[in-house]
Amino acid sequence: MNEKFILTIINKFCHSPIEELDLNDEKTRLVLKKAAGGETGAHTHEKMSRETQSEKTVRLGISANAAELQDEDGEKITSPIVATFYSSPGPDAPPYVKPGTKVKAGQTLCILEAMKMMNHLEAEYNCEIIEAHAANGDMVEFGQVLFTVKRL
Repeated sequence: MNEKFILTIINKFCHSPIEELDLNDEKTRLVLKKAAGGETGAHTHEKMSRETQSEKTVRLGISANAAELQDEDGEKITSPIVATFYSSPGPDAPPYVKPGTKVKAGQTLCILEAMKMMNHLEAEYNCEIIEAHAANGDMVEFGQVLFTVKRL
């Protein structure tokens, strides 16, 4: 499964009456579940931050169009989904990254919560964070710039 396919499946799942979806090919397993009513996003965020990596967490790379969003200030990393932006793994935890942080490929930049699912946005390449454009708890749109970075 490639990233574009996974994002399409997540989008369709979010807008459907389906409560649970389990897709499995020979390399990747994707499990999507809608939470039972009443649980708030912040509560779910805190609960997920205590769990180890699980099948409920879909890892998202930097969107394909992010490389095209480059200017003299650096490259822009955009949100691949509409979600709530979390800069840290929990309410009292320090942020994953802040301006000046040097990031390695695969390192988590933030969490994007959509439909009670915690999606880790990871760096696709080594870079330095120049600016964070979203604040903890902000709603972000598809394609919205989250970070300005400089490749290392």
